[in-house]
Amino acid sequence: MTETTTGGTSRAPEFRLASEVIATLRRDLVTDALAYRPLPLAETSGRFVRRLPGVLRRYAPWRRHATVATLAFLVGLTALNTQSAAWGDLGPIAVAMLSAAPVLMTLVRPVGAWWAAIAMTLVTAGIDSGYNWPWTESSFVAYIVVMFLVTLRTGARVAAWMWTLTLVLGSTISVVFSGHWGTNLPEMAVASAFALVIAGSIRIRRDARAEVSAQQEVTAVERDKRTLLEERTTIARELHDVVAHHMSVVAIQAEAAPYRVKNPPPELEAAFVTIRENAVAALTELRRVLGVVRSADYEAPDAPQPTLASLEGLLANVREAGLSVEKTITGSVRELPQGVELSAYRIIQEALSNTLRHAPGASAEVEVSYVLGGLGIRIVNDRATGDARPSPGAGHGITGMRERVAMLEGEMTAGRTAAGGYEVAVFIPVPHRAEPAPESKERAV
Repeated sequence: MTETTTGGTSRAPEFRLASEVIATLRRDLVTDALAYRPLPLAETSGRFVRRLPGVLRRYAPWRRHATVATLAFLVGLTALNTQSAAWGDLGPIAVAMLSAAPVLMTLVRPVGAWWAAIAMTLVTAGIDSGYNWPWTESSFVAYIVVMFLVTLRTGARVAAWMWTLTLVLGSTISVVFSGHWGTNLPEMAVASAFALVIAGSIRIRRDARAEVSAQQEVTAVERDKRTLLEERTTIARELHDVVAHHMSVVAIQAEAAPYRVKNPPPELEAAFVTIRENAVAALTELRRVLGVVRSADYEAPDAPQPTLASLEGLLANVREAGLSVEKTITGSVRELPQGVELSAYRIIQEALSNTLRHAPGASAEVEVSYVLGGLGIRIVNDRATGDARPSPGAGHGITGMRERVAMLEGEMTAGRTAAGGYEVAVFIPVPHRAEPAPESKERAV
């Protein structure tokens, strides 16, 4: 079966396959072969790096470059020890530089380094001869090292191309220049195959590890977003319950107010009707907007939402769980907006729960300060004691606290104390409410 192009020329599938193969070869080994691709610095988050002394840890990101330089030095040293008599005029330094140059070149131009190794092979094969031909002992080692390093930089497909072209090059040199199949081409084929398989396996394992790490980072970000969304959903539900309760009270009071006054003026009745209509409309709109955050199986709580008046019951529960906690209240205790009371209660509850999970055996202190401009909360615990192991956590409780504080335009700090414990400090501003005016002595009867 053939395929007809626009110009009317038919192309066989074999021709198209060959074209794709040649295009892949050109893309991998020819196009931008001498492009500048510096070896990136190594990571410094490994367990081995953390154990290094401070001076060595500073240069730890350059360990890959040091390894390549060491390999180049060893290749040059091999060239000095195995120099043939044919190189007598060039000298040992020239041999070492010729062998080590492609290895060093892998630091900046990996594909170009392989072509440089090809050129080194042609030079050594043209000058030297003997049993180790067409690769001399030094060029053999240098060529294997270059292919290994290039595979680590590029991948398995480039390694397959290099191995195939190496066989073609060795066979061509052997047949054309010596009239028979090369003396050490089989050794090169086997040794390079092993080297490329090892390098390819390392490359695949490194890529898989990087992909897993990237996926874990994405999963962690998504988990944080989901936790944040769930916390905001919880806050929206509680806000819905709090505000809906007050708006319902306003609507009922506005409807009942005219009946508490005998012969109220029409203007007063109209005002109360307007208040009730606006309260009902606001309540409907609030339920429409905030009600969308309720899940299908969510049921509104039958009991009232907790406030700071219920704090003693919370402390009794955590004491039964084994946490020694003391409560201190300063300032003039007064009734605060229900949203503030609920958020303060939840913040204290979450902080004490964190103490139970992350600091077993520690004692805690809860301070609630009623100040002129708002409400201050401080929860601090000692370091963990005893044999119990702290439970791992992802910091979602702290995220939830910050969301509640931000919703109320407050401020929050959380961190470790100098004694090894943990402290959460919150300030929630509460607008000052003017005192109600004295009631008039004259009332309608």
